[in-house]
Amino acid sequence: MGRGKLRIYLGAAPGVGKTYAMLSECHRRVERGTDCAVAFVEHHERPRTQALLHGLEQLPRRELTHRGAAFTEMDVDAVLARRPAVAVVDELAHTNVPGSRNAKRWQDVEELLAAGVDVVSTVNIQHLESLGDVVESITGVRQQETVPDEFVRRADQIELVDMSPQALRRRMAHGNIYRPDKVDAALSNYFRPGNLTALRELALLWTADRVDEYLQQYRGEHNIRTTWQARERIVIGLTGGPEGRTLIRRAARMAAKGSGGEILAVYIARSDGLTSASPKELAVQRTLVEDLGGSFHHVIGDDVPPALLEFARGVNATQIVLGSSRRKTWQYVFGPGVGATVARDSGPDLDVHIVTHEEVAKGRGLPVARGARLARSRIIWGWAAGVLGPALLTLLLTHVDADLGLANDMLLFLSLTVTSALLGGLAPSLASAAFGSLLLNWFFAPPLHRFTVADPKNIVAITVFFGVAVSVASVVDLAARRTHQAARLRAESEVLSFLAGSVLRGETALPALLERVRETFSMESVALLERAGDVEPWTLAAGVGPRPVARPEDGDVDMPVGDHMALALSGRVLPAEDRRVLGAFAAQAAVVLDRQRLVGEAEEARKLAEANKIRTALLAAVSHDLRTPLAGIKAAVSSLRSDDVEWSEEDRAELLEGIEAGADRLDHLVGNLLDMSRLQTGTVTPLIRVTDLDEVVPMALGGVPDGSAVLDIPETLPMVEVDKGLLERAVANIVENAVKYSTGTVPVLVSASALADRVEVRVIDRGPGVPEEARERIFEPFQRLGDVPRGAGVGLGLAVARGFAEAMGGTLAAEDTPGGGLTMVLTLRAARVRTGTGPDAPAEPDPLQKAGRP
Repeated sequence: MGRGKLRIYLGAAPGVGKTYAMLSECHRRVERGTDCAVAFVEHHERPRTQALLHGLEQLPRRELTHRGAAFTEMDVDAVLARRPAVAVVDELAHTNVPGSRNAKRWQDVEELLAAGVDVVSTVNIQHLESLGDVVESITGVRQQETVPDEFVRRADQIELVDMSPQALRRRMAHGNIYRPDKVDAALSNYFRPGNLTALRELALLWTADRVDEYLQQYRGEHNIRTTWQARERIVIGLTGGPEGRTLIRRAARMAAKGSGGEILAVYIARSDGLTSASPKELAVQRTLVEDLGGSFHHVIGDDVPPALLEFARGVNATQIVLGSSRRKTWQYVFGPGVGATVARDSGPDLDVHIVTHEEVAKGRGLPVARGARLARSRIIWGWAAGVLGPALLTLLLTHVDADLGLANDMLLFLSLTVTSALLGGLAPSLASAAFGSLLLNWFFAPPLHRFTVADPKNIVAITVFFGVAVSVASVVDLAARRTHQAARLRAESEVLSFLAGSVLRGETALPALLERVRETFSMESVALLERAGDVEPWTLAAGVGPRPVARPEDGDVDMPVGDHMALALSGRVLPAEDRRVLGAFAAQAAVVLDRQRLVGEAEEARKLAEANKIRTALLAAVSHDLRTPLAGIKAAVSSLRSDDVEWSEEDRAELLEGIEAGADRLDHLVGNLLDMSRLQTGTVTPLIRVTDLDEVVPMALGGVPDGSAVLDIPETLPMVEVDKGLLERAVANIVENAVKYSTGTVPVLVSASALADRVEVRVIDRGPGVPEEARERIFEPFQRLGDVPRGAGVGLGLAVARGFAEAMGGTLAAEDTPGGGLTMVLTLRAARVRTGTGPDAPAEPDPLQKAGRP
């Protein structure tokens, strides 16, 4: 029996209608005569979804008991016993109740597929395992239930269920997704337009990548090398010259004209040493490409046109963007150029765009060579001009009925020798001089066709020819050497100048520097290694490229930096002349590493200075704010002990009440000071337990006058994972601060609500509020509103509250109260337990689902 097929409806967000689409698919299959049964569907009390279940066979569920509560799950055994052709299974990322056969529902689905049952299922984009961090950064909600991307990618069919944010919010406002009492909170939190737009884009991009994987797989299976223009991919050929920025921007505009366009910039470096491009300019162009949403690629290739075309076809590119040649007219004698060659060899599947720019025909600097070494193609042309050239010239002169004279023949042969020196250097020019001398002797100096010379003048002429040819070749080769050395020194000086500039600018990006080393020397990987002592093992401080080496001796090149640091490169062996520049890079890498560590030490020093500042402020608070209640207590006690005044019972009670209030105030201030001290030293260790807010929040209101605060905590609110003591202190500080700043007769409202996997406690006052630019400052220690009298406190309440909230894994933020005032929002983690028909955590996290807890 073969494996079953899996079809997945991928939702861009909760409520877009993926369950509805899945059930509609089941109805269509039943109408076609397919044996389709519902193994598990969660309708979430949505009327339209419930209506679609009518007329479909629903298989029995398995009942389980967990923590005294009853749950129902999909009965895998019942589905296998029934063995329908197609099973409908909702909520692929669902976590099964403990005691189930598998921990996750997708594992149940895997069993059904292995048994040959086709499955139609659903999952939301936020439940894919690889996207957890991205979704959390967008929505602020960490999805506890996930499904492996690999399982979803192996599905035979994936269909995206999408809806515009505006349409989804209208559905919600009409009550098609949540009950009316949840709608307002949903629209203002998880279902904000920005969140929905970001999730939608995430779903579209993930689906597009999956489609691209299918396409690449199909092309590989069928060995298709031609480009299929299903998606615009534009490859930009960069030379490292100043025209690169123009090409990048032009390609970005071309990609923006089509939906889903992609740009890939590629720089092809030769494998024979320092690249001819400016490392600084390449770094700027890399940043520009990445800022425009593209990617930068560094490829090694001695022959640029084939390497560029191979890269373009490898990424299934549809267009190539190149710049007009910077070569001068006379330089075209060496070949048609990269642009013309790529356009000629691209074939019908690749469009080649030649973009004009300001650097056209201004000339390209001579390529940087290693010493006097020339490119292989130039050496081949030099030998051809030096050996084949004289032979062809001899053939031409012997078959033309024109006697030019031996002197003119020598000049013609000398021109070939000079040409071979210009192209190939000294060796082919010397060969040309020797070969030309023999040909002149044999074919043009009497007696002909003999290596003897009858006229002594001709002997002198041939000797002079050979000497002049050798001299000219040597001078030309020396000039070429000096030119190459000057170009190389220019490249080295540019690199060293860039390094010096980076030192002055204080750049501390070590990976970027090592990446520049790798690109400059065309290496595979670069590693900065260090060790504590001569016998200690090496450790990797930083590395770039695939598989950086673990020891200097394992690399092809190693450059010591001091006694216990080394820069190791792998890829090829560098000649000695390159080690000077490499040494500068290594020294700069060591400086950057030291700078990074100094920055860390400076941060530690800053923290120590901040702690010292806290201690100084603490002494100021002790000297003033703590003395005020002490003075009141002492005055009351002195009055009670005085024998000069006969106190009535009412006066005595009032003085005792003042003593008690001062002691309470002292206790509160000292408690906040101790709490702040614990937070500063990092000694707050919360004891996290599952707690009901009803048990904690009412106790936190004991320190405020009766009637000054109103409590509104729903009974169906989820339990939270908190430290009861820290939560009580945090809420008490927030409420006392709100009461202190409230004006009029409107009491402070303390309310709570659930949102996905978190619970929010809101403390709402109708006071003067806080300007937006000052809202973060009110959470700093010893910060108070400007017009508050000194005796009102030391300004630690909100700082302590935020510290305790963060210690429990929550947050504390300030918002405007509509109509005036300030709202403090304390966010806590909801406990992963629920009753009803689900597991510890909801399978399709309903961002506003409230459920009781066992």
